[in-house]
Amino acid sequence: MKLHFATLVALGAALPAALAQGNYEIQVYAADTVAPRTTMVELHSNFTADGERYMIDGVEPTHHAEHETIEITQGINAWSEVGFYLFTSETSAYGVQWVGDHIRPRVKAPDRWHWPVGASLSMEIGYQRAVFSPDTWTWEIRPIVDKQMGRWYFAVNPALERTWHGPGVASGVDFAPGAKISYDITKKVAGGLEYYADYGSIANIASLHDQQQQIFSAIDLNVSPDWEINFGVGIGPTAATDHWIVKGIIGRRFSWPKKK
Repeated sequence: MKLHFATLVALGAALPAALAQGNYEIQVYAADTVAPRTTMVELHSNFTADGERYMIDGVEPTHHAEHETIEITQGINAWSEVGFYLFTSETSAYGVQWVGDHIRPRVKAPDRWHWPVGASLSMEIGYQRAVFSPDTWTWEIRPIVDKQMGRWYFAVNPALERTWHGPGVASGVDFAPGAKISYDITKKVAGGLEYYADYGSIANIASLHDQQQQIFSAIDLNVSPDWEINFGVGIGPTAATDHWIVKGIIGRRFSWPKKK
């Protein structure tokens, strides 16, 4: 739930990095990487139906904000990839704006190791403008573990986040886990739940009131190995979280044949 700019910062709390990225690229990562000679292009569309309504400390409100994120991931070899993100925001009050960019290299446990679960590790470094987060430079390390068991699928992303420039530097390392469980209703349709959170500094876990918590009911359409399609509706039950968000992900893989 790569992401990290935020409502909590807008409320003046000490968890600035996590929600904003979550509200731009709301996704629990699977362990697999993009294959070599393959490029994955994704569009993440998220609309905050009920969020922060006021500008606080120079941070723009999230209420009725439409966030469009372009993600381009290039497979390097059988066990690594690198991804690039372009974040944008659109509201009636401020129009279309560039938010920032992130880069994300990732490696996975090679298939030849025959681990009982899928496992990979991503590092995400990026910049976001101060009107969207006072923490303008952030870093994330995200372990990823997943497993397909018959029709059931499970994934866990216990991410750690660190601010490099901004007031969040003093907070140290944040713990921001994500998780997903889904069930294959048919060969092409899977339904399930996705969970995103930021519990605050690992040295000083925030109270429930100040934690960021989001729970999404989501559906995945497995129409083709070349496509990734996901839709969801999420609720934020804590005071520090945007209360209703609608999200969609549409991705397409493009493969380049090896030259003879």
